[in-house]
Amino acid sequence: MIEILAPGPLATVQDLGRPGHAALGVGRSGAADVGSHRLANRLVGNADRAATIEATFGGLSLRAGTDLLVAVTGAPAPVFLGSVEYGGNAPLRLPAGTELRLGTPKTGLRSYLAVRGGIGCEPVLGSRSTDLLSGLGPPRLRPGDTVALGTDVETDPVVDVAPVAGQPAEPVLRIAPGPRLDWFRPDAWTTLLASAYTVSPDGNRIGVRLIGPALDRAVRHELPSEPIVPGAIQVPAGGQPLVFLADHPVTGGYPVIGVVARADLGAAAQLRPGQHVRFRPS
Repeated sequence: MIEILAPGPLATVQDLGRPGHAALGVGRSGAADVGSHRLANRLVGNADRAATIEATFGGLSLRAGTDLLVAVTGAPAPVFLGSVEYGGNAPLRLPAGTELRLGTPKTGLRSYLAVRGGIGCEPVLGSRSTDLLSGLGPPRLRPGDTVALGTDVETDPVVDVAPVAGQPAEPVLRIAPGPRLDWFRPDAWTTLLASAYTVSPDGNRIGVRLIGPALDRAVRHELPSEPIVPGAIQVPAGGQPLVFLADHPVTGGYPVIGVVARADLGAAAQLRPGQHVRFRPS
């Protein structure tokens, strides 16, 4: 058992999501940075499907009810076990009764805490993920919550530390043209590729709002709602793009000018307010 002492700005339980339910109006959800989620699980010998704790901008604090093997990946937040500081991307022994605390990451936004066996909350539609848009899955973690341990162990841990490249100050996301590129003026695609956009503080697991040169539309009438995929770059009437993340809606009524490559969705999930981001064709 694990006791949550403080969740930080936001801490949720996440796994690989609940795919296959879009026809019912249920999005996939799951870890926003899937690569970091998978790495955390592999460092403690879990199956990829095991649930982790996704912590936004550090601040997570918890106490172990039993001896645990843990790992922290994603945004590089300092990891404190009691009063001793450790780095991330490595398995750590957390003795019973010891407090684990995440500091503020120097780069990135979301860190992932894996516990050997995974988080053992009750699955909903086959997933333990918290979906902030639909409300499915366990509620966001709060002080005083206790979470059980799961049994999603796959192998013995065999890596002492995983080499992980640092996150660039100005990420470049690869994109492909979207299904409604023809709804925009001819120079809109060029503007999107040539400009640096600033990440707005008005974002969450649903999407990253960007501030920069407006992407002007050529077609002004309303668009009937149509399916949305992770990484879709939707452009509302004001012309400022929005990159959809894990908890995105399954349909949307604004045109999609482009789609972020699946391999770059983790980098998009690590964008923090005030950071600049650029796009290039995939």
